[in-house]
Amino acid sequence: MTTDVFPPDKRSAVMRQVKSRNTKPEMAVRRALWRLGGRYRLHRRDLPGSPDIVLPGRKLAIFVHGCFWHGHDCARGARVPKANRDYWLGKVARNRARDARAAEQLAAAGWRVETIWECELKTPAALDARLAALLARPSPMNITGHSLIT
Repeated sequence: MTTDVFPPDKRSAVMRQVKSRNTKPEMAVRRALWRLGGRYRLHRRDLPGSPDIVLPGRKLAIFVHGCFWHGHDCARGARVPKANRDYWLGKVARNRARDARAAEQLAAAGWRVETIWECELKTPAALDARLAALLARPSPMNITGHSLIT
């Protein structure tokens, strides 16, 4: 088994620098949404999982996930570090379970939930098309034809 390249105190400092908000992938998605006319709120702590991007009028919650941290099935997400393998497998499994719980809770509350993976940002045209399709879906309406969300 390979050992970590950093001593424990240095590893802790490195891990503290890993951002959970305003990451490069999240900022790219936000810029694309804004360019397409989407207006949103950020990190709504009152919603399960505190979605990265929320379009309240469309009842749409968007999570922007890093492939490694959330165990995506792409090449980067499938990679497991050689050092401390059991820890990382457990950590990613816990992240995935937490993501699934948040998505279920949001769906039960009537929200559409979308996950955009870091690897999807490699093809901006495809990302724009996906976001445009999300924005084109009509907002939930009540019987009188008015939006339920203001």
